[in-house]
Amino acid sequence: MRTLGLRLPANHRIEPHSHDWHQLVYATTGVMTVTTAAGAWVVPPQRAVWIAANCEHAIDMTGSVAMRTVYFHPDLRAGLTDTCRVLGVPALLRELILEALRRRMLSSERREDRHLTAVLLDQIAVTDVAPLRLELPNDPRARRVAAQLQADPRSQKPLAELAQRSGASPRTLERLFRRETGMTFGRWQQQCRVLHALRRLAAGDSVTAAALAVGYDSTSAFIAMFKRVVGETPGAYFAVASSAR
Repeated sequence: MRTLGLRLPANHRIEPHSHDWHQLVYATTGVMTVTTAAGAWVVPPQRAVWIAANCEHAIDMTGSVAMRTVYFHPDLRAGLTDTCRVLGVPALLRELILEALRRRMLSSERREDRHLTAVLLDQIAVTDVAPLRLELPNDPRARRVAAQLQADPRSQKPLAELAQRSGASPRTLERLFRRETGMTFGRWQQQCRVLHALRRLAAGDSVTAAALAVGYDSTSAFIAMFKRVVGETPGAYFAVASSAR
């Protein structure tokens, strides 16, 4: 393993690139949005994203981001996936990441490094996946609709109106979203709004401001939707992240 620690300014973008090694990217502060051809993953404070070797990706920063990255040799594959995924970072995994950063480079020739690497990989493999992914459809018609909603997550346009500029009927779009993202169109739009709101909240917006930014006039309705998707209210979610720093 090898490691890298960086502090990056708000709105910084790491352009599309790939690595020969797998990587675990951990945000202690700020929010990262990792984008690949398959979708987007939002990584708030005290979460991490697993990026498999040779996966081309870009990273956009919301707020000042303290990035901690652990790179794993491509031969280390046991229990690990070939796709991106966002993980919660419980206390043990956090301390293992920070210890790896402290050592900078871990070698298979050192017994203690082999043990640390094995425990770290075990923790990555068993840690719960956070529901912070927005999968993108492959079909260009559905992808055009997805791009419209990503650009304007507060849009209240019905699917019939969005379909007019896509080249597909509303029924076809519904079928495409379900087949290619595993979600209904309505559920996909809700996920898009939650992930956009996460970035706003992490940048310092109030819950009310984040709700308005994604098209909710009722703060209570927004909180209920957020909890349904993420599993906790915005206040509880960011309180956990703050207490873990």
